[in-house]
Formats: sequence, C-alpha cells, structure tokens
Amino acid sequence: MSTIRQNKVARLLMKELSIIFQQNGLTWFPNTMVSVTVVRVAPDFSFAKIYLSVFGDIEPKECIKAANLQVKMIRGMLGKKIKSQLRIVPEIAFYLDDSIDYSEALEEAFKSI
Repeated sequence: MSTIRQNKVARLLMKELSIIFQQNGLTWFPNTMVSVTVVRVAPDFSFAKIYLSVFGDIEPKECIKAANLQVKMIRGMLGKKIKSQLRIVPEIAFYLDDSIDYSEALEEAFKSI
C-alpha cells in the first residue's frame, strides 16, 4: 500500500525521467521509443523501480540492460532536476514493463474461445 507521499514522489520521478529519456533517448537507443510507464518507490524513498516500455529496433531486454548500465549517469541527471524537491535521490533500477504483451495474449485467448 502506497502512501500519498510515495505517490507524489513516484509521479515526480516519472515526469522527470520521461523528460530525460525524451531528450537523450535517440542517442542512447537509436530508432527506439522508450517510455516510463510505472514508478514504484520504497517506503523510505531510498529505492525506486522504474518500468519501461520499449518499441522499436532494439530488443526490449537489451534496452533495459543498456539503461541499467547507464543508471549512474541517469541518476545524476535526475538528481540535478529534483535537487530542490527531494533530500536524497533514490537508487534506481530499470525493469521491462510487459503489460502490453500480457494484455495482447489475453485478448488472443478470448478470441479463440
């Protein structure tokens, strides 16, 4: 169960990370669109799980791996943007959001019935 404060911090992180990926996504992931879909923050705000949706030429798992290799740089950029709003920038980790694939599989299953 998330608190109101956790939800506010999650929305802030989602907004700022979306801007970071929008500005730098073409250089990091050419011909691929990466969007932040869900952010989950730990109760003590020390860790955040960032779920990314990936569409394009790069394999989604490879894109997540590349994002996790650049996590220090991304966290630094994030820290510069939110320094006046949060005391500590949470550690971040990127995960693949496969909810679209799951919903498509469910839709196909319902069509076959």
